[in-house]
Amino acid sequence: MPARRIPGKAAHPGRAGNIMSTTTAIFGSYVLAERQGEPEMLRDQWLLIEGNRIVALQDRRPQADRVLDEPGRLVLPGLLNLHNHCCAEAFSRSRTEDLPMASGDDLLRVLGPISGTGSELLKSLSRPQRLDIARLGVLQLLKGGTTTVMEPFRNWFPEMFDAAAEMGIRFYGAPYLFSKDPAGNEIGASCLEAWDELFETWHQAADGRIRVVMSPHGSDTCDRDLLLAATRRAREVETQITLHLAQSEGEVATVSNREGGKTPIEFLDSLGMLGPDLLAAHCILASDDDLRTMAATGSTIVNCPRTYARAGVTAAFSRFREHGVRTLVGTDGYNMDLISELGAAALISKCRDGRADVATSRDLIAAVTREAANAVSRPDLGRIAIGATADLTVLSLESPFLRPLQDPVKAVVALGCRADVDIVMVDGEIVVQHGDYTRSNETEIVERGTAALDMIMNSAPFQSILPAH
Repeated sequence: MPARRIPGKAAHPGRAGNIMSTTTAIFGSYVLAERQGEPEMLRDQWLLIEGNRIVALQDRRPQADRVLDEPGRLVLPGLLNLHNHCCAEAFSRSRTEDLPMASGDDLLRVLGPISGTGSELLKSLSRPQRLDIARLGVLQLLKGGTTTVMEPFRNWFPEMFDAAAEMGIRFYGAPYLFSKDPAGNEIGASCLEAWDELFETWHQAADGRIRVVMSPHGSDTCDRDLLLAATRRAREVETQITLHLAQSEGEVATVSNREGGKTPIEFLDSLGMLGPDLLAAHCILASDDDLRTMAATGSTIVNCPRTYARAGVTAAFSRFREHGVRTLVGTDGYNMDLISELGAAALISKCRDGRADVATSRDLIAAVTREAANAVSRPDLGRIAIGATADLTVLSLESPFLRPLQDPVKAVVALGCRADVDIVMVDGEIVVQHGDYTRSNETEIVERGTAALDMIMNSAPFQSILPAH
């Protein structure tokens, strides 16, 4: 059955009835608002939220059903983390550090078997166990300050959608497409069919918080026919396309050999895939000409600097930006602390360029707010303005590590981390308050998710592929 847009089914978990009718007032000692299309830091302002919309921004205390007026808060637009892997990277934490690696390919040679085997073994778990793992990932995202995530994952892990709907995050789910399975069998058509089914079930679910985007895994793992079919399908239903691109020497060699010497980016350009609806992760091996092509087509790069830094590889936000490419920042699942990922992006860029005035704090905040919202065609997100959707990330500036405070944006990017996240609001609902998840028992989520992951990681097939330390 061809996929179709479904505005919502009331019987589906998390679809209807979640938008609150109450009013909420939040005081910010600092509020990064938008005035006349540009960000502006305002002092001592009140935000008034009605349902899921910002309806007022003022300096006097408003009447509201709920008033949150603690001092020392920085109110930011909700942060968008547009490349992450909740599950795959969980298997590699504290396994991939300090190994003898000197390139991105070295890193992927370690990560590939770990994440691939772990993801395959998800099939052996029960649905409730997979849901426990998904909940743990979403919990980390929310507590790390993310209100919106774009999440590529295996199409046999649809519990990611269930967890997102249940836990209140704004979720751009990206079920993978591959041309072949690990045994070499052709699976492209079946992957696209599975994507269609998930699109029909989940697109616009949970009062519109859930979207389904097209996610061919990469230019090397998907052949020409699958990439063309995926692009046609995505543009037919008007959804974004995301993939890994120019992330390894192996990918570059595979595409060059298969496509007559083209780089991965030249190959996608020849297929007509580049454009404002394309979000490409990594691109660390893109040439200068490649980056100029991406800029000219309005394509987006999602920079995930800490993923590569553990292998001693520089993935510099500043390099992409200096070529005019819209550049965002994502966590790649390695560490779902989006605040400290911004700090890493800043330092890595400054070291790469030998300059302090690149990858500035304000550029980096824009990369996970208004620029990221523009990349997914959501002008109602990533901004604090009258009429905008009430997605907010509120940070406490009371930490001794942020004192004395001169510039809150510089302080947060250079010195902040997930521990400073105080409130996370998605669609007008507070899902994190005082740093704690509000919808259910956080301790239980952690315990159950860890237990399910341990079942995989303690298994003989998983243990057999681990690198020697």
